[in-house]
Amino acid sequence: MRRDRRSIPANERVVHVSLAAQAAGRRVTEGERRRIRLPVVDLCAAPGGPRDKQMLFGHAFRLLEAREGWGFGFDEGDGYVGWLPLDALAPDVTPTHRVRVRATHLYTAPDIKAREREALSFASELAVEGEEGAFCAISGGGFVPRAHIEPLAARAEDPIAIAEMFLGTPYLWGGNSAFGIDCSGLVQLALRAAGQPCPRDSDQQEETVGRAIETREDLRGGDLVFWKGHVGMMADEATLIHANAHHMAVVREPLAEARARIVAAGGGPVTSCRRP
Repeated sequence: MRRDRRSIPANERVVHVSLAAQAAGRRVTEGERRRIRLPVVDLCAAPGGPRDKQMLFGHAFRLLEAREGWGFGFDEGDGYVGWLPLDALAPDVTPTHRVRVRATHLYTAPDIKAREREALSFASELAVEGEEGAFCAISGGGFVPRAHIEPLAARAEDPIAIAEMFLGTPYLWGGNSAFGIDCSGLVQLALRAAGQPCPRDSDQQEETVGRAIETREDLRGGDLVFWKGHVGMMADEATLIHANAHHMAVVREPLAEARARIVAAGGGPVTSCRRP
């Protein structure tokens, strides 16, 4: 993969220790691991700048620099570099479980009639401290339904089923959650849930995920189909699942229809297909 600002943990002032040889007078630091304390937070290209992607509750962020209310560092899950608000970060607590359903609630008490504190997306990470009835107590306060979480080491058997779980989710550029998601965010969530490493953006995925398929007529479920700036996952040999701005949602549609529509809209032809 070519290196760019998304994958280089350095700015004009600080450099992560992995790039110490390239410090050139900048401060070299290992940084500090923090955890996301909000349900969803934007990781931005610059302080106050546009959203590149999102991070979820409990995910690890390696903080390299704090500056004027913003933190510079990277998502330890996929290495993506950027800025986020410092008040979105909490001290490091090692998670034990993750949310396994599309979304759940963090309750104020272990009771379905209790007031909810937050809504948490699929793949949010939690440190479970104990159980009370059908609920688990979470580090930092609150309770989640035990049926909605699984051990952190668990892996989904089928990434297609994970992608289908998001059908109907609103499209959101740079989104990574049940509350809004984009094409490459959907693919990343589905593959990583099944234990498959996957970078965040579609161009990165097209360069690195799995292997290229030479014969595009030989597609099967789980294969990835790429256009310039877009990606979808095949549900079967003829049907695509993708988050897209035409429907403003995650949908299933025949690949042939998606290809024709994208070409007609000026998006160009399929650029490649890959098999994770």
